[in-house]
Amino acid sequence: MDAPLYLRPRVEPPLAELLTDGPFLHSLVDALGSPLNVLLPEAVAANAARFRAVYRRHHLTGRLYFAHKANRSTALLRRLAAQDPDAVGVDVASTEELRHALGCGFTGDRILATGPKDAAFLWLAARVGATVSLDSPGELERLSGLVRAHGLGRVAVLVRLSGFEHATGHGGAGTRLLSRRSRFGTPVRDTEGLLSALERTTDAVEFAGAAYHLDTTGVEEKARALEQCVLFMDACRARGLAPRAVDIGGGFGVGYVAEAEDWERWTTALTEAVLGVRPPLTWRGHGYGLRNEGGTVRGAAALYPAYRPTAGPGYLDELLSLPAPVLGRRPATLLLEHLHDLYIEPGRSLVDQCGLTLARVLDVRPADTGSGQYLVHLAMNAGDMSLEEHGVLVDPVLLSRGEAASDDGEPAGVYLTGNLCLEGDLITRRLVFLPRLPRAGDLLAFANTAGYAMDFHAHHAQRQPVARTVAVERRGDSWHWCPDEDYWPILPMGGAVG
Repeated sequence: MDAPLYLRPRVEPPLAELLTDGPFLHSLVDALGSPLNVLLPEAVAANAARFRAVYRRHHLTGRLYFAHKANRSTALLRRLAAQDPDAVGVDVASTEELRHALGCGFTGDRILATGPKDAAFLWLAARVGATVSLDSPGELERLSGLVRAHGLGRVAVLVRLSGFEHATGHGGAGTRLLSRRSRFGTPVRDTEGLLSALERTTDAVEFAGAAYHLDTTGVEEKARALEQCVLFMDACRARGLAPRAVDIGGGFGVGYVAEAEDWERWTTALTEAVLGVRPPLTWRGHGYGLRNEGGTVRGAAALYPAYRPTAGPGYLDELLSLPAPVLGRRPATLLLEHLHDLYIEPGRSLVDQCGLTLARVLDVRPADTGSGQYLVHLAMNAGDMSLEEHGVLVDPVLLSRGEAASDDGEPAGVYLTGNLCLEGDLITRRLVFLPRLPRAGDLLAFANTAGYAMDFHAHHAQRQPVARTVAVERRGDSWHWCPDEDYWPILPMGGAVG
């Protein structure tokens, strides 16, 4: 077998310490079953503090809104609800997420309603005093109609923009698209109708600001969009409107892989495997978007950049410090000069290092005669741990069963398979290298799954159990836990017995 191609996970305290306590994690799975999600509520509070430090560094005001869709947890939401109400809110994208946020302690003025909205969602958001992020003039008309029909107070609204363009010819004769098209938001070139609608509905809504959410990691593209929002708000003020906030969405990213060298070696090897100059690295030659056409690699790898030297709060700091192309000022300076608040909607980055997913090894057998590769059957399925569904590739941590289980052994290349009776139920389609061959009863710990991976795609197919979720915290020399729904930040593990 060639040298192992590891993609070792980036783990930081307290998640790193939790992963060293194999007996505790085994005891949780013994009691609650496999798969099992484990969350660290204190870590989400620490992440919020890091984002707020960036605000202070740039002398900015405003609020971060946790993108609730990243995780269904009650514990994480309750921990954030206990934060400074002027600094931390929640972004909800459905009626049930809104109800959950209210039940976890968020008041309406700390809630931002985004995404597609039916009448019930709009009514409840308006009723509790949430800010509503609007995607179209039609949504504005429906909201204002509900406010008038039910005698509700004025609702603060953001208008989400998309399709940012910039003049490239003499006198603005030509334009160049600066951001990819999105199904969310009103294209900047079509905002005249939106502005007219805002002027007609001032009795029902209060225009609070502009928003965008770009599905890209490109910091320059986001800085240009922020600048376009500031220019748009200048035009709004000229018409007598008084917006005060710019919402730049999320997408600040997470670094999943610890070492740049691991990521570079693996992505290079994938290209070589697609070309056929080295053995396959994936199940049945899957190319993750790459293909071999006559000895030339075509396509683009549909992979998340798992090694990211700058992510989360660091990415926000970089974005705010980048020179703006047209007005010639840093985004942070633009916001300060215009006295605008900054809103952000971190999801994945706010729950970075906040949890892991555990799965018990059920069976290990050779994948093919003489290949030296193995199939490792886990008590979970691809919906229970969906990092790969989002293009994230990172190794699990092997936790031996009991003191008698030795971690000595040769590195082993394995394919991780799920518990569904489907050929396609693979936890990962790549060959995963572990420090030794697992044994039945061992655990695999998938680190950093709190963002979009531990419950985003969970389902009850074939009546397989969906993972339970627990919250844990370190007290003294030991870990304590309680069910996710029993966690309250004002009590030690909700008063539950750990």
